[in-house]
Amino acid sequence: MRSIILLAFVALFISCKNENKSQTLSDYFTYGQNTAVESAGVKMIPIKTPVGEFKVWTKRFGKNPKIKILLLHGGPAMTHEYMECFETYFQREGFEFYEYDQLGSYYSDQPKDSSLWTTERFVDEVEQVRKAIGADKDNFYVLGNSWGGILAMEYALKYQKNIKGLLVANMVASAPEYGKYADEVLAKQMKPEILAEIRALEAKKDFNNPRYMELLIPNFYKEHLCRLKEWPDGLNRASKHVNGEIYTLMQGPSEFGISGRLAKWDIKNRLHELTIPTLMIGAKYDTMDPKAMEEQSKLVQKGRYLYCPNGSHLAMWDDQKVFMNGVIQFVNDVNNDKF
Repeated sequence: MRSIILLAFVALFISCKNENKSQTLSDYFTYGQNTAVESAGVKMIPIKTPVGEFKVWTKRFGKNPKIKILLLHGGPAMTHEYMECFETYFQREGFEFYEYDQLGSYYSDQPKDSSLWTTERFVDEVEQVRKAIGADKDNFYVLGNSWGGILAMEYALKYQKNIKGLLVANMVASAPEYGKYADEVLAKQMKPEILAEIRALEAKKDFNNPRYMELLIPNFYKEHLCRLKEWPDGLNRASKHVNGEIYTLMQGPSEFGISGRLAKWDIKNRLHELTIPTLMIGAKYDTMDPKAMEEQSKLVQKGRYLYCPNGSHLAMWDDQKVFMNGVIQFVNDVNNDKF
């Protein structure tokens, strides 16, 4: 008799568990769109700017009222495409997250007014996107890589009251320090004759010369941007789709240092203002000094450092398991009040 009762209990438990799992999956893939045609979570969000209203591309994955993560791509003016690697990892965790092309990027509107390309204007854009996706201080996580890290930190300094957790991947808080590390550390790792040729082209501002990238890709990008032998499809597509006009205006002609509008950007002395849980991610072969990333994790009030020993600037790709496991652990710890 006891055996029959026990078997019945086990059967009921498994049935309930499968039903709950099925219900959870059903909820997760319900996007709540009130249109006849589903668009797989893609939505063009209207953005108000000082020179008019434009639209930015977003794509939502899943439904989780406790965790909404906004991904901020680099560049400026790269695309969400190189961040597609988050899709499998985050969906397995049941996170709600958003891929997003910032204004001026390939899948969003691309206005030509150069006054739009300032950090302050981009910060205001992110706040409008937050409101549009219904995120708030109880569920909103911002994850920025490279320029997206600059944008994430600047956004947090102004709007941390709206954030649950901040993740800064591979971006120091000082552009002059970025430039100094490139000149004094990374440049010296190149063969002298290669560096001399690169510097000669830069001195002549001959950045459109095909030889410039012919030198940088194998000798810098393959060493410090993404170390995978074959670059992932998402990164290749993002590279093809970069808005070079905006990128050059703000960053300069390449990743080898910084010389555009962001050249003097520095908020390192303001990091102590951040009181929200913050994850700083560094990597051994990064274009950014990993020691600086570790220092930043100590300058914020509630910081954690994640080090990727085999990673570069895109450690999300070339040290993927370490990167993703650390990110997921951070989000879960914050969500469960274990941080």
